[in-house]
Amino acid sequence: MALLDDAIDASGGLARWTRLSRFTLHLSFGGMLFTEAGHAGQFKDVIAEGSTRTQSVRFTGITGGQECASFQPDSVTIENIDGEILRTWRHPQFRYANHAIHPLADELHLVFFCGFAIWSYLTTPFLLARRDVQVEELPPWLENGALWHRLRARFPSDIVTHNSEQIFYFDQKALQRRVDHDLLGTRVADYSWAHQTFSDIMVPTLRRSQMLRPDGTVIAKPALIDVEIFDAAFD
Repeated sequence: MALLDDAIDASGGLARWTRLSRFTLHLSFGGMLFTEAGHAGQFKDVIAEGSTRTQSVRFTGITGGQECASFQPDSVTIENIDGEILRTWRHPQFRYANHAIHPLADELHLVFFCGFAIWSYLTTPFLLARRDVQVEELPPWLENGALWHRLRARFPSDIVTHNSEQIFYFDQKALQRRVDHDLLGTRVADYSWAHQTFSDIMVPTLRRSQMLRPDGTVIAKPALIDVEIFDAAFD
């Protein structure tokens, strides 16, 4: 597919990506969802290390540097700085039925969310080239006077992500700028910008999640989630 090929080339190329296996990020998560859940500052200035090939991320320095945490699709763990496991969540799922409790109030839920979210952010658009991801091109979208091209992706059940169907937007340089998906029962758009090259891979260093109106336009405030990547490395 031409649009997906262009997006992958603009982000460093599939040949380069397939030679890589690991990433290391210095980043911060924030936004209204974190504040409302009682976790403001918990994922500030943390290190995330993981695999580019499988969904596996380890966070160092959460909770003001007092804890570490790991995410895999079948397990989430929280440890103290000495490596002692404090809590474990086996077979986690991204659904929260108890509306009396904030969906990210439990620290294990927060690690699960941050783990699959940053992995998805970092591996797109290469992730869309997997044979088990169904991709189709949609009509272009006019975004503040600019024409953005779109892909609808349907993910298999073994990829943990926000939801199985998402819409990706790419600008005239074929860089990813937006993705629409459901988030805890709300339709949102994740905007990405400030792209920088690390180890020959183009990475958007700023990302913001905002609520969507039914017509697809964005509600400017509040920012549900803010992600800032300060540095990145691949090997």
